[in-house]
Amino acid sequence: MGEMFDNLGAGFAAFADPTYLVLAVVGVVLGTLVGVLPGIGPIGAMSVLLGMTTQLGPAGSLILFAGIYFGSTYGGSTTSILLNVPGEASSVVTALDGHQLTKRGRAGPALTIAAVSSFVAGTMAIVGLMLFAPWLSEVAVELGPPEYLALCVAGLVLLAALSTGSTAKSVVMICAGLAVGTVGIDPAAGDLRFTMGSSTLAEGFSFIALIMGVFGVAEALTVAGRRWRPEPVRAPKLRELLPSRRESREAAPAALRGSVIGFLLGLVPGPAAVLSTFTSYVAERKLAKRPETFGKGAVQGVAGPEAANNAAAGAAFVPLLALGIPFAPTMALVLAALLLNGIVPGPTFVNDQPELFWTVIAAMYIANLMLLVLNLPLVGLFTRLLSVPPQALMPFVIGLCVVGVYAESNSMFDVVVMLVAGLLGFLLRRSGFGMAPFVLAVVLQPTLEVSLRQTLAYSAGDPGYVLGRPVTVVILGLVLLVVVVAAWRAVFAQRSRTAHLPNETPGARLRR
Repeated sequence: MGEMFDNLGAGFAAFADPTYLVLAVVGVVLGTLVGVLPGIGPIGAMSVLLGMTTQLGPAGSLILFAGIYFGSTYGGSTTSILLNVPGEASSVVTALDGHQLTKRGRAGPALTIAAVSSFVAGTMAIVGLMLFAPWLSEVAVELGPPEYLALCVAGLVLLAALSTGSTAKSVVMICAGLAVGTVGIDPAAGDLRFTMGSSTLAEGFSFIALIMGVFGVAEALTVAGRRWRPEPVRAPKLRELLPSRRESREAAPAALRGSVIGFLLGLVPGPAAVLSTFTSYVAERKLAKRPETFGKGAVQGVAGPEAANNAAAGAAFVPLLALGIPFAPTMALVLAALLLNGIVPGPTFVNDQPELFWTVIAAMYIANLMLLVLNLPLVGLFTRLLSVPPQALMPFVIGLCVVGVYAESNSMFDVVVMLVAGLLGFLLRRSGFGMAPFVLAVVLQPTLEVSLRQTLAYSAGDPGYVLGRPVTVVILGLVLLVVVVAAWRAVFAQRSRTAHLPNETPGARLRR
């Protein structure tokens, strides 16, 4: 424990360099802005800035991206509470009771409860990262190819099973991502695959170009095509921010429970932030003495989900830094930033890069505190930004994407790839296809392929080799359980909808 505090102190000492402190402030403010402005989100902001990471270095990149990630998870709650317009998908649940509190004239206390709950959850998640990541790194050293194969399969299957929208469309995007990831040099034989005779594709498609396209350019096109109208909003004054004793007493245990739920679900592959908020809301409603108040302005319905949201954001760094496997699209961007700087996260990351690891931990503490200190006094400024048409920012976003991709490799081919990926991403979004499964499949494809080949080589085709490894069996068993439960719930929901339909003739049912 003493060594851990010494390492943490060394991490804080790195902030004697004012550059790191400026990056933390910029990340938090920028993250809050993209969280407040509906439609942009942390993925779009991080993808636009990905080309700058080689100039910032690994520590600067992680500090900036962590600030954006934490800031955006909080920023979405502002529009949810004040306007009933969730800035992020994970803020949908907050709007249920948060906006009802606004209608009752309690917008200030709702914002304060959301901010304090986020701070408590963020702090608990960072402590969990400090304790859990080094331990998981020690365990991960003992894992072999079958375990990494199982983790990759778990990440992709759970993402498809738990994502909102069509599971079939998620599977299609995963297959597309795996196919795109195979373009280039075969890691085993060294042969060129699917390059169509082009030497430019020998190293495969640029991940930066793909991700800036499907998130940055596609997001800009999507936002530009929306109708916009300014929403009247009154920002609460500072004296109106304090909650009552009763509200504080009800919110405190909900924030603690949400922190635990969010951290545990943040370790699971898939849309953890969204799942954790819904899980926390359901748990608080079942534990409440007055469940009938939920949906009508219950402070527990704000404190629990907001805490779960931020705790899941902090927990998402654990599998990335300890295993080198991103379980969320935002973590795929963080992984890309590290790889661009020559840093490969994984089981040896904590021991090989202790200064970087503890500097990032310190940056998370600082960013979390900045969110609490800056956001409540500046809530008026952030709400005024809602009067700015998002469409006005989109040409600037596309311009940054073009400059960032070209600066990374000085290749016009990558710019073309980005623009084509952006157009395809825009069209696929309009058709209901999500981009998160595609991106994670592209990221996990090299690890999945290498682990699969090594597992087949070690086992010589004997399935008993895999079944004889307990960790692999447990991981695959849990994946199978989740898939079965998800399928059962889908069938049950379909039967419930059919049972509640009015009686009609077979011909009418067929036409419907």
